[in-house]
Amino acid sequence: MPDSMSEQLRRDMECEGLLECFHGLKQLDREVFQTLVGTGEPLTVDEIADHVDRERSTAYRAVQRLLTAGFIQKEQVNYDQGGYYHVYKPTDPAEIADNMQRLLNDWYAKMGQLIQEFETKYEGEQDASAPPVGD
Repeated sequence: MPDSMSEQLRRDMECEGLLECFHGLKQLDREVFQTLVGTGEPLTVDEIADHVDRERSTAYRAVQRLLTAGFIQKEQVNYDQGGYYHVYKPTDPAEIADNMQRLLNDWYAKMGQLIQEFETKYEGEQDASAPPVGD
């Protein structure tokens, strides 16, 4: 069960916690992302799996989650004699930060709307259940 917002605000959150908070990413996903950032060059899924000491299929699932969240990019490398393979590299941190800011703004607007709906609903019910004035 996710922590309440007040619990999240009370605890110290590190930069990497944003990956989990915004996108529900796992520890392995963070390791894969940090590996791609740390190597400074695009890697294949097999190379990523070696770096994080996991099976290829496990590393591939982490790569897919990172792709979906926009934290990494996939590039196709073509062989001269035909065929191709994919490599992965981190997305520009400024682009990731902009996307997280947009998500936060959308979330903030949605929460504001829900708070307004809460106030309207329960203020109306409270007014309806109040005894008439002057009786």
